[in-house]
Amino acid sequence: MSNIHPHATLPRQDKETLLGQSGVVLWFCGLSGSGKSTVAAGVERVLHQQGRFTIRLDGDNLRTGLNANLSFGDDDRLENIRRTAELAKILSQNGVIVLCSLITPRGIHRDLARGIIGPDFAEVYVKASYAACEARDVKGLYAKAAKGEVAHFTGRDSSFEEPQHADLVIDTEKLSVEDAVFEVLEFLSSRNAPV
Repeated sequence: MSNIHPHATLPRQDKETLLGQSGVVLWFCGLSGSGKSTVAAGVERVLHQQGRFTIRLDGDNLRTGLNANLSFGDDDRLENIRRTAELAKILSQNGVIVLCSLITPRGIHRDLARGIIGPDFAEVYVKASYAACEARDVKGLYAKAAKGEVAHFTGRDSSFEEPQHADLVIDTEKLSVEDAVFEVLEFLSSRNAPV
């Protein structure tokens, strides 16, 4: 690493001024089917209508490209989070509002993302019980997991540690998608990121 010398770039403030917004990373975590991607997409839609520049980094999409070579074992889950967090950090430092939707099952994963991204990081726990997610089963994964067809399935074969230090908790068993999106936008506004 001593032979690597990062290049300077235009000041962050210049880019944020051009975009008319502050860079931030909203890290949506929760069980599969909890509503992470749905809520993040709703937030993105509203921000886009308001003229904001956003990028959504969704776990399913990342695993078909950037992270396609990773499994769901412990080490690869950690690497999945690390790569995504490094990308989100670069984007937020350039004034982008980044919406990351990844299960991020353990505290160590969330701590890693928070540590890489720094003060731009905000953890949004999209809360729903295993039973509620199983009833929704939007991707058919819970049915497959029950038959033993999905290895390392979070909440069943692989643990999910409920976040203890989330910056925002969105309970999708109690809130509609519209209300959840509103809560996230209110939170974002409270962080002084123009929306």
